[in-house]
Amino acid sequence: MATAAGHAEPPPGIKLATWNLEWLTTRPTGDASLPDDATTKRPEDIATLAGYAAHLDADAVGIQEVDGPEIAARIFPPDRYQIFMTDDHVVQRVGLAVRRGFVVTRYPDLQGLDVTSPGAAHHLRSGLDVSIARDGMRLRILVVHLKTGCWRMGFGSSAPFQCRLLHLQLDVLKSWLEARQAEHIPFVLMGDFNRNMPVHDVFLDALEASAPMVLATAGHISPCWGGEDFIDHIFAGGAAQAWLAPETLRVMVYRETNPDMKERLSDHCAVSVRLAPDR
Repeated sequence: MATAAGHAEPPPGIKLATWNLEWLTTRPTGDASLPDDATTKRPEDIATLAGYAAHLDADAVGIQEVDGPEIAARIFPPDRYQIFMTDDHVVQRVGLAVRRGFVVTRYPDLQGLDVTSPGAAHHLRSGLDVSIARDGMRLRILVVHLKTGCWRMGFGSSAPFQCRLLHLQLDVLKSWLEARQAEHIPFVLMGDFNRNMPVHDVFLDALEASAPMVLATAGHISPCWGGEDFIDHIFAGGAAQAWLAPETLRVMVYRETNPDMKERLSDHCAVSVRLAPDR
């Protein structure tokens, strides 16, 4: 599923992607807001990521672990993209880079995804909630970066703390999905879920019970950094279920193979798919 090179005319519709850029920040190593194991990106690393973003050439890219619109603009240049970020006061913010030419409507951040207590030392990330429109097509998009550490476990009373937090986030997502279902509008839910979603996963089943959706990554293994289960996912719901072209699923793998570059660039690869309203 690696992205193929070439200059053929792109297929119709819009290309959506999600990409965790792993601690994309200009804060120096050792900054109090960064963990000890965070690798600060060099200017050449940012330039390399910008080159990959140009190759990705998506119409809208959900981004995670980004320290604000200024650093995001070094990956997605302002002459080509509008950048929208949550208003969270954390380093690992969630955002969306949208190709210019789309009309973007922003809704309040989905702050309920921060299920930590008010006095917690570290807060979880809100979701970015927008709609994009062009040529009579309108699509509601929620970009998320959920709690890590609960890759496949259940949510019973003996579940780890990380799973209990993810379960609370699940309830917030279900409410958002139910609202979109009631509105009868096409929508996409995408981002870093920090969750594998095999068939009959309890998290996946709960989401799909809230609103019928198509999961673009279902049944696939990601080739990112040599192969791994997907945790970055794209769901399409409402009328967008019929728009999603599952054969267009791509993972943009890196040319760099040195293990050190996994820390310098990102431990995630961009995952993309096309939606064609006229298909």
